[in-house]
Amino acid sequence: MDAGVSSELGDFLKSRRAALRPEDVGITARPARRRVTGLRREELATLAGVSNTHYTRLEQGRAAGVSDAVLGAIARTLRLGEDETAHLMDLARRPTAASRRLAPPRVEHASASAKQLVAAMTDVPALVLDRRGDVLSWNHLGHALLAGHLAADSPGTPAARPNLIRMLFLDERYRELYGDCGEEAQLAVASLRLVAGRHPDDRRLAELVGQLSLHSAEFAALWARHPVRTCTSGVKHLRHPAVGALELSFENLCVPGGSGQRLIAYTAEPGSPSEAALRLLGSIAATGAAGVTA
Repeated sequence: MDAGVSSELGDFLKSRRAALRPEDVGITARPARRRVTGLRREELATLAGVSNTHYTRLEQGRAAGVSDAVLGAIARTLRLGEDETAHLMDLARRPTAASRRLAPPRVEHASASAKQLVAAMTDVPALVLDRRGDVLSWNHLGHALLAGHLAADSPGTPAARPNLIRMLFLDERYRELYGDCGEEAQLAVASLRLVAGRHPDDRRLAELVGQLSLHSAEFAALWARHPVRTCTSGVKHLRHPAVGALELSFENLCVPGGSGQRLIAYTAEPGSPSEAALRLLGSIAATGAAGVTA
């Protein structure tokens, strides 16, 4: 049995089973007779229509031969969302340790056309990220908004390339943009969990998780909860040291090619104070002084 698969798959299933109360699924609980707060293995197996032995093997990481129908029944019983169900499938379909090898680190770059597109978005903060959160390219306004304290050309040097997830947990100046960054941290970890489940052979991704687990107790605690979620759009509330409060909508757009790269753009409501603040930030960025504000 692959210990890594066992840990990931088993821990994920246990975390979701523990979160489901017996009364949620019509089971009358007798508190004096229960030793667990969530569902027991045998209760979940019965509700999902699989044998207890079969389900126990899954929590032990022995998913070889399990059908999509069985996984789907378990996902429905656990009331998993779309992202969580996809994550369960990814974990159950992971290759064994004997056949899985971490891929050698590969330096990624944004395509010339993606860089040109981002640069042309002069009134909108925009950047290109890889699936790990590394910044591959940003325009002047994107740099000024998120990391004016870093060198503008840092995405072009792989060794110095900013990583937004690492910065969220280890860079105090970036964290200060979010004020109380608890929600942002939860979303970042949940998104990274989903990516890690899809790419178990990504050495640089594994190294990022290891580094953050070692140096950030907050990250380690969130990672242990096995959150899974993706976020393609929404609203960010930022407090920039140069222009103050900003309420910006964002969109994640997948870059074609299957690399997992994505373009993120931030916009403000027309006529709003945030739009005025972005224009001011653009003027500051044009003078090259965006990083001299802290």
